[in-house]
Amino acid sequence: MLSNRQLFLQHQAQTSDFPLMLEIEKAEGVYLYDVNGQAYLDLISGIGVSNVGHRHPEIISAIQAQLDKYLHLMVYGEFVQAPQVLLAHALQATLPSHLNNTYLVNSGAEAVEGALKLAKRYTGRTELISCFNSYHGSTHGALSVTGSENFKRSFRPLLPDVSHIRYNHLPDLALITNRTAGVIIEAVQGEAGVRLPDVTYMRALREKCTQTGALLIMDEIQTGFGRTGTFWGFEKYGIVPDVVLCAKGMGGGMPIGAFISSSEIMGVFKNDPILGHITTFGGHPVSCAAALATLNVIQNSNLLAQVEDKANLFRQLLVHSKIKAIRNSGLLMAVEFESFEVLKPIIDKAITKGVITDWFLFCDNSMRLAPPLVITENQIQEACTIILAAIAEVS
Repeated sequence: MLSNRQLFLQHQAQTSDFPLMLEIEKAEGVYLYDVNGQAYLDLISGIGVSNVGHRHPEIISAIQAQLDKYLHLMVYGEFVQAPQVLLAHALQATLPSHLNNTYLVNSGAEAVEGALKLAKRYTGRTELISCFNSYHGSTHGALSVTGSENFKRSFRPLLPDVSHIRYNHLPDLALITNRTAGVIIEAVQGEAGVRLPDVTYMRALREKCTQTGALLIMDEIQTGFGRTGTFWGFEKYGIVPDVVLCAKGMGGGMPIGAFISSSEIMGVFKNDPILGHITTFGGHPVSCAAALATLNVIQNSNLLAQVEDKANLFRQLLVHSKIKAIRNSGLLMAVEFESFEVLKPIIDKAITKGVITDWFLFCDNSMRLAPPLVITENQIQEACTIILAAIAEVS
């Protein structure tokens, strides 16, 4: 009889020639456990997903309660379903008052796709602008506005009339004109290796979009739901976008995403054509129940107030001659090394010692750290000790 590992390689589509091949049997809190019982500290949260840890008891309880009521009923937006309605109401309470309409989807890429359509439909324009080295997803529209040519060259032709500007570069804002339907930008550039914008840049971007009538679309797929130490990353810049995107940390481990705007802007999907955006499984009631529980845990457990102290502890402990720099916004962190060739053996060695890290798509010389927000100081100390030991052994 074939093992699960063999079946994985034979029948499950692969995305690289070197998958990690960890066979995980269970997960709890900040730990994953393989079939041999080895524990791994998960310092990447499933790539920014498990912000409140794996299988948080309040999320499990919410899922179980919804399972006893109903699963999928109807395509999104036709029936009044309590999990969807309560989640949308709770999201609005975290946002400026005019961002009061939530469209629920299944993933971050779907949120991007919906927002791009929304910008074009609302403005009647065609041009979309994003930043070089941005990452917005792998579906065709999302890939079109992703800012790495190496990542998308093999899939062209993509959407026409897409332009790119430099992140944090004020002169490039002149490229936003009255032809521009929307500017999509990350609150922090994630896959570029945690690149933070200047407040002046973000405020100038907001003003330029207002002047030209372009919609400012804030991609909070990695940064939302507390990752940066504020519930939304854009709160740090004193601006308000026209559209907010979220997913990843939103669902507590369940698949869900959303794009959020005003009732005026979102209203264009109701006619010309009717049903201007449709999703069958978007806003799945079980995922919505999990997302509402996640939001409540973040707000009720004082997690946001702890983020900066935990990030600072990582920075204090991760000191080594091989580490060239550490960049972070809250608990979204990049630990920079000289090269991928230096970093990759360290990541591999740390995994054998029980700590899971990663690198970034467009910054492969930096180690990704994005642990669950519930990680404790003792667990941070344990993780950093292992990472430093891995560096020493590989060196």
